[in-house]
Amino acid sequence: MLRRSSPCLATALWVAACSPAPAPADASTSPLHDAPAADAPIDASAYDGASAGDVTDAGDDVATTDAGEPDASRWRSQLYPADWSPDRVPADGRALHDFSYAGYHNGAGPLGATIPARVIDVAAAGADATGARDATAIVQRSIDEAQRMGGAVVLFPAGLYRFDGVLRVTGSNVVLRGVGPERSRLFFSTSVGRAFGAHIEVRGSATTDLELPLSRDGAARDRTVDVGAADAGSLAVGDDVQLGWVITPAFIADHQMTGTWRAFNDRWQPFFHRQVVAIEPTAGGARVTLDVPLRYPARVRDRASLRRVRGLIREVGVESLGLANAVGWAEAWAQNQVHVLELSHVADAWVRDVGSFASPLAPATGDGAGAHLQSSGVGVLLSKRVTIADSRMELAENRGVGGNGYLWELRQSSEVLWRDLIGRAGRHNFIQNWGFGTTGCVWLRLRSSEGRAVLASTSPFGLTGFSEFHHSLATANLIDASSFDDGVSIVNRGAESTGAGHTGTENVFWNTRGRGFLRSMQFANGYVIGTTDLSLQVSTLVPFIGDATSPADTLEGEGRGGALDPPSLYEDQLRRRLMTR
Repeated sequence: MLRRSSPCLATALWVAACSPAPAPADASTSPLHDAPAADAPIDASAYDGASAGDVTDAGDDVATTDAGEPDASRWRSQLYPADWSPDRVPADGRALHDFSYAGYHNGAGPLGATIPARVIDVAAAGADATGARDATAIVQRSIDEAQRMGGAVVLFPAGLYRFDGVLRVTGSNVVLRGVGPERSRLFFSTSVGRAFGAHIEVRGSATTDLELPLSRDGAARDRTVDVGAADAGSLAVGDDVQLGWVITPAFIADHQMTGTWRAFNDRWQPFFHRQVVAIEPTAGGARVTLDVPLRYPARVRDRASLRRVRGLIREVGVESLGLANAVGWAEAWAQNQVHVLELSHVADAWVRDVGSFASPLAPATGDGAGAHLQSSGVGVLLSKRVTIADSRMELAENRGVGGNGYLWELRQSSEVLWRDLIGRAGRHNFIQNWGFGTTGCVWLRLRSSEGRAVLASTSPFGLTGFSEFHHSLATANLIDASSFDDGVSIVNRGAESTGAGHTGTENVFWNTRGRGFLRSMQFANGYVIGTTDLSLQVSTLVPFIGDATSPADTLEGEGRGGALDPPSLYEDQLRRRLMTR
């Protein structure tokens, strides 16, 4: 039976959440103070013996007995019956979106299927593979040559490569590939000047050159939008578009965020990154069919419009590499939010089989010994149809305020799949951050542990670091078959982070487990379906984080996540969609 959650003991949860973080599962590899310099492997017992590439969860269960009969111990959500349809929405509006579009080519094919066969070997080009000499110039020339050729694999044979500069990929059909994260290792030495930047940048140069105002409101789950006659003939099938609107006073008031939301007020924000698949003339203009349904109402009142996008790069990937950018402890704390890898303005891109490792430049003893990252790991910004898979990011030096310790970060992107990933010892190991427009994304089979929000570089103490939705109404996303031994959160963050306010609506926690906390207090509807062991906080009566989040989020199957059928919502929805193509 569906039920709305009863009030939780907020005080008890806050005491637990605000206490010093517990000792890590393998205290000998703690990155904060007096950790060894050796690149010790993860204690496998902390992850039930699974690596990032073979993570298992409740998906190991089957829904039939040995005799092939239905297993009575299994259960289904009332929101996801055997005959579920993405178009069926009951009168109370509580229904699950179709999340199956997430990932490279909307999940319809293997990663990197169209990459050219050409290979440029950086060692053969002269890059030092011992870590003794800077390889930036030689490797960048190899990347530039791959781009001039129309695409190629830039290969890093086994070795240790040092970079005193930044690597930039700005063209399509380029893949940075090693022979495994334990064998092909890249480390970066710079910290000054890298604040809010990255050491590997995979970046398009996207601009918009056409805006078409909507002539009628677009509804959630619609695949079509109507635009007026002016310039409609300039749009073509295959065009990349953004659909968004202005954060108007009326939109803010609808969400009870007057006086709270402020960073993006009166500015047009891209909510959906889409592609045009059909255009039909109408009496007043054109009806445009998009490749993926809308996730939220787009209103003429808020000046909703389509904007054509030029300059995305495609078929770009980073794979089978070890990455590190940790430096001295003080240097790491002097800069904010330095990613080791960032993808922005990309489509149909991927990262797979990538792992962080202990940087040769991390301190040998004391604070930061054995650290992998300065502060942040992998970020995806303003992109669509991306898969990040079979990888791990760990052991950040700077886990303080200012956007640090974000191991896996997502901003303003659509249909991104984060699959089979490990995040350990960051601040927010998995995070949606900054700006409206994170929609239709899936986090599948994550394992998060040792998240800690550190108070200062001189203190080992801090709060539990939650994986979380951090800002501006992330809409209709899925956290699926994942484990959190620290915490995971979608709440009203109020004035924090320049008025983050409501961080999510219509998001689903499906088959979530772990020894940590799950906090789900979303604007309007939110869903927690199937949990195991987690401490739950889903009451709208909790002061501050529960403000303006009524009704309480739907809660089904508390303590019964291991018997939920299907164990992965995304994989079941993808199977259904592909079978009906």
